[in-house]
Amino acid sequence: MKKILYLACCCLLLLANSGCVPLVVGATLGAVGGYAASKDTVQGDTDTPYDSIWQAAIAVSRIRGTIKQDSSEQGVIELRADSNKVWIRLFRLTQATTTIKVSARNRFHLPNISLAQDLFVKIIEQSKRQAP
Repeated sequence: MKKILYLACCCLLLLANSGCVPLVVGATLGAVGGYAASKDTVQGDTDTPYDSIWQAAIAVSRIRGTIKQDSSEQGVIELRADSNKVWIRLFRLTQATTTIKVSARNRFHLPNISLAQDLFVKIIEQSKRQAP
């Protein structure tokens, strides 16, 4: 009976631990609406215009690595940061709200969530510094 209970608890813990994990972000991010992470992606909504976020994303990308592809119209930046491949996607929700999605994988195609989180935070911080 104890084995069955132990096995059931383990299954429930594994089930609860899979999928997207919501994370809590401190006050440094200001007006970030949502913040969630999957195995390789961090995503959030911010009350910052698209153009400000785009400029911040380009600036942070140039600092952290080599930009391989960028398209302001499509809202996509692809870059190499060390031995990692990073994708930054921006989606304009309204005139003043933008969704940011940062994905990172290493050279073995394994998720690198810490790099994605770091770039996400740096983009938000940079966009707040650029705002008038």
